[in-house]
Amino acid sequence: MSVLTYKGGDFYLDGEKYTIISGAMHYFRIPREYWFDRLLKLKECGFNTVETYTCWNLHEPTEGAFDFSGMLDLEAYIDIAAELGLNVILRPGPYICAEWEFGGLPAWLLNYKDMNIRCLDRTFISKVERYYRELLRRVVPRLGTNGGNIIMMQIENEYGSYGNDHEYMEEIARIYKDNGVDCLLYTSDGASYYMLSGGTLPEYPCVANFGSKPEENFKVLDDFRPNQPRMCGEYWCGWFDHWYEEHHVRDAKELSSLFKDMLDSGASLNFYMFHGGTNFGFMNGANYYEKYEPTVTSYDYNALLSEAGDLTPAYFEVRKMIERWQGKKLPELTVKNSEKAAYGRLELNERCDIFTALPLLSEPVHTTAPKFAEDIGQYYGFTMYSTVIEGPREDWELKFDAVHDRAVVFVDHKYRGYFERTRHEESIAVPLKKGEKARLDILCENMGRVNYGSKIMDRKGLKGIRFGLQYHFGWDMYPLPMTDLSTLKFERFGGKTEIASFLRGNLKIDGEPCDTFIRLDGFHKGVVFANGFNLGRYYNDAGPQKTLYVPAPVLKKGDNEIIVFETDGADDNFVTFTDTPDLG
Repeated sequence: MSVLTYKGGDFYLDGEKYTIISGAMHYFRIPREYWFDRLLKLKECGFNTVETYTCWNLHEPTEGAFDFSGMLDLEAYIDIAAELGLNVILRPGPYICAEWEFGGLPAWLLNYKDMNIRCLDRTFISKVERYYRELLRRVVPRLGTNGGNIIMMQIENEYGSYGNDHEYMEEIARIYKDNGVDCLLYTSDGASYYMLSGGTLPEYPCVANFGSKPEENFKVLDDFRPNQPRMCGEYWCGWFDHWYEEHHVRDAKELSSLFKDMLDSGASLNFYMFHGGTNFGFMNGANYYEKYEPTVTSYDYNALLSEAGDLTPAYFEVRKMIERWQGKKLPELTVKNSEKAAYGRLELNERCDIFTALPLLSEPVHTTAPKFAEDIGQYYGFTMYSTVIEGPREDWELKFDAVHDRAVVFVDHKYRGYFERTRHEESIAVPLKKGEKARLDILCENMGRVNYGSKIMDRKGLKGIRFGLQYHFGWDMYPLPMTDLSTLKFERFGGKTEIASFLRGNLKIDGEPCDTFIRLDGFHKGVVFANGFNLGRYYNDAGPQKTLYVPAPVLKKGDNEIIVFETDGADDNFVTFTDTPDLG
């Protein structure tokens, strides 16, 4: 039994004083085959607890249909932690932020246009309650109060940075309790009075999230809520990267020193992140303050374990600090880094261009005015907008009322340029003489929904396509979620490609596969698939990330199908598999 309680400034586990030393690792960002390895590394670093969010958008990808299999098998993840003697802090949201697509909310919620999220809107609550019923029936048997290892569960997530509807917060707690949750509940927010006031409930302990100045931040927490334990719910040991930015790093000794200061002050804490992992597929989120800023594929986060699960200098520094704080040595490490392989240069010698692929992957939806992708049930990936324009017409420039998020333009199957939300706009005109026609195709990429702040209701696609002031009507919209590429028909190919295309090659591996990293130096923008598994996005023209992590479990001995979907045209058709990551 692992029952967590608190009295005054102390936590108690089964009646004994307890300091929580936790690390965040999200099961949905880590290949299932590596869960044991990553959790064992947490344990051998001296931690006693693992923290994870749950991802509503992957668990209920279409409304009413649930998935808890493979990398989403939360029960198995919790059970592995129990096997290793680790307690669990669970953060079920429903909103999780986490630099994750739409903050973990399912995109189909956007079809309820009159619904307000994250407040006491009865339609929203009904959707949350259905998800929680499915989730919590798997969780409740694993609560510490039922002999399991889940010691705490969070109510909502950093709610005070978004709203102040305390009735909504109480409703989330009510749903927990109605479904049998009786472990310690808590809230977490930034260490500011307005956030703590908006996001807390008086009957539950609250924790503060920050990455520096622990005494200053704890003073705010102590003043706001005296006579409860000090805890940093998210000790930000690094940060995430956006495209166009520099890669974030942090000094390991400075990180571990602040950690020791918190322990010495009697605080508990949770490292965010202990191991970040990867935003596989189309699951990266985005920020929008002055402009739209999508997050890169890697979620390395400068964490104690690298994206590939390697022990970093910070891992060893933090482990030494735990030994000093405990006053004794930890057992010798048994964990090690995974073997990496440089498989070398691979020619992608087959191609299927986007216009050949369209009818193989999608059925068009005809619409008079271009719609947002959600309006046709298209939630992730790409959408092609196709039409025919007729002459005579002057050379008015192509314009949009909204580009969410990146639109690549083709005229008569030839690349003409791209528009990118809040950042880049081409000058494209299509003058036509009397009797002339031209086909216009616009490939729109959803680069990740906003996961934090006031612009979170982030619909994707194109609206208001016009030439000058004149709107153009009559469109075919092709949804391209790219969940299954098996219907594509490839032809032999070599050299550069000038339009959006799927390029395929065969990576032959002798022996058991190893972790590796793929470089795409001759490519510009797109997505990579290994044996059908979506490794995520690359954007060489933006950086900082220059390689994608390829975990060994998605590869196999013998032949491996590698497909690159390049949106802008590639300068050559070779990629390189290296044993070293390059995050910029």
